[in-house]
Amino acid sequence: MSTTLSTEAAADKARDTNRTIVIPFEALGLDTAIPEAVRALAETTVTETREAYERSKTVLETGLERLERSFDAIGHTSVTLNRKVIEIAHRNVSSGFDLAKSLAGAKNLAENLELQAAYWRKQFGVLMAQAEELRALSTNMTTDAAEPIEQCTTHQAEELRALSDKMATNAAEAIKQRATHSADKLSKAS
Repeated sequence: MSTTLSTEAAADKARDTNRTIVIPFEALGLDTAIPEAVRALAETTVTETREAYERSKTVLETGLERLERSFDAIGHTSVTLNRKVIEIAHRNVSSGFDLAKSLAGAKNLAENLELQAAYWRKQFGVLMAQAEELRALSTNMTTDAAEPIEQCTTHQAEELRALSDKMATNAAEAIKQRATHSADKLSKAS
């Protein structure tokens, strides 16, 4: 029974809302005149909004082009990094085959162990140098990628700030003109 009451209460509330909001708007009718000042303000607002859209679209397209160039640079650097990794792997595999060839020619276990120890001493230094090569290359890649993005972001922020300031100034000026016009009309009417 409580469900029925809450459903009825909700229906009553919806009817009351309809009476207080919708019915007064229906009374206005479709032939209600819109004041000239409102139409002029709407036209000005639409024109300024279109201009702002065109300017911001240009800023966005410029930013996207810069990001594409940045990603292209990242792609080229990634290719370089991948080639370096492949080159290092090739050198390490070749070194491993050289060790295997040396071990195959070893005459006894002592010579075998001596060849392996010498290989790993040398290989440890080589691996450290290779890690440094990759670190330097990846640092350059990060710097190359970050710089254009940072420049693009800063440039876009400055352009959007300038655009926002201009729009605010234009809106304030339009409101001021409308207020002056309305005040003039009121003073003439009285």
